[in-house]
Amino acid sequence: MWKKSLSPRSKRKRKTTSRDWDRIFAVLRGEYETQPSPSLNQLTDGGSSPWQILVATILSLRTKDAVTVAASRKLFAVAPDPRSTRHLTAPELEQLIYPAGFYRTKARQIVAIAELLEPRDEVPATRERLLELPGVGRKTANLVLNLAFGVDAICVDTHVHRIPNRLGWISTATPEESEKALEAVWPQSHWIEANALLVSFGQQTCTPVLPRCSVCPFEQECERKGVGKSR
Repeated sequence: MWKKSLSPRSKRKRKTTSRDWDRIFAVLRGEYETQPSPSLNQLTDGGSSPWQILVATILSLRTKDAVTVAASRKLFAVAPDPRSTRHLTAPELEQLIYPAGFYRTKARQIVAIAELLEPRDEVPATRERLLELPGVGRKTANLVLNLAFGVDAICVDTHVHRIPNRLGWISTATPEESEKALEAVWPQSHWIEANALLVSFGQQTCTPVLPRCSVCPFEQECERKGVGKSR
């Protein structure tokens, strides 16, 4: 349990040179346990192959969690691996993953990846090779490394970029800068869990608009960068 400062908020807004990251991540874990899991964690908690994790991650881009879960389960019921996916046409795959965002583009990408993985049908286990696949950017590659292979990497999505900047942990302008900055301050033991914890925290408490500061466990130490109105 951390001590709450009794000083005015204006005097609390000062940078901290060192932080107890184990405490901070323990608090985030406590928050996570009371909230619905992000879509990819819902899908992987029951055990998923690297292929399914890769495809679900692609489907999750610009797509709501509930849609990602439904589309992934519908697709995997018909085509759970690269070989069976190659038997689908792009229009057939489109129907299976609709209404995921940009479903036509994603269908073409998934078919292309399945073809590229032939004949061994093994999902690459390195960032460099994952980035060579259609539709796979650094965020997707890092999350696949995390969830499919247990490789330490920081997956920076909108929440992982926004929240550390808002709290004052880092000061960066892009997700790429955030990844490097967070690698420099976070212990590597927290890299894999960070995305799920901050996505859940960002969806429920530290929201993009009107964050719920009144119930935030970090309210007393947050620098509130970029926050106007809050709840």
